[in-house]
Amino acid sequence: DFVTVGAAAPLQEAGAVALSLPDAYYAELGRAYQSRRDRLLAALEKAGFRCSKPEGAYYIMTDIGGLDSVVKPSPRSVGASDDVRFCRYLVEQIGVAAVPGSSFYYLPSAGRRQVRFCFCKTDQTLDSAARRLQGLASRSAIS
Repeated sequence: DFVTVGAAAPLQEAGAVALSLPDAYYAELGRAYQSRRDRLLAALEKAGFRCSKPEGAYYIMTDIGGLDSVVKPSPRSVGASDDVRFCRYLVEQIGVAAVPGSSFYYLPSAGRRQVRFCFCKTDQTLDSAARRLQGLASRSAIS
């Protein structure tokens, strides 16, 4: 009952501190996140992902259908419709991590052509990801 009724004491103290921060802090935080979002969004679109521009999240959901030529079909998947396999490829071959879209749906099949990228990273990390993703759409098919 205590877990659901009251927040942990350290979280309550952090909330009190957050409420005392000036409005300028939050305005700058919003600008910084928007800049990071725009930086990653441009890199993903350039790499061949179809993206939904978030208006309040720290991540970008993408459609991987445009990258069918990158993914060689397997007996269990057709092209880029296997988000888990696609994310594994990104980590192992490209060096960029994403989260399979199917993990966000009650029916996993509804998210099989989506992957999620987080942009609450440093500019240096986002630039590195952008470099690694360059030319993704022109790569040989995943085996």
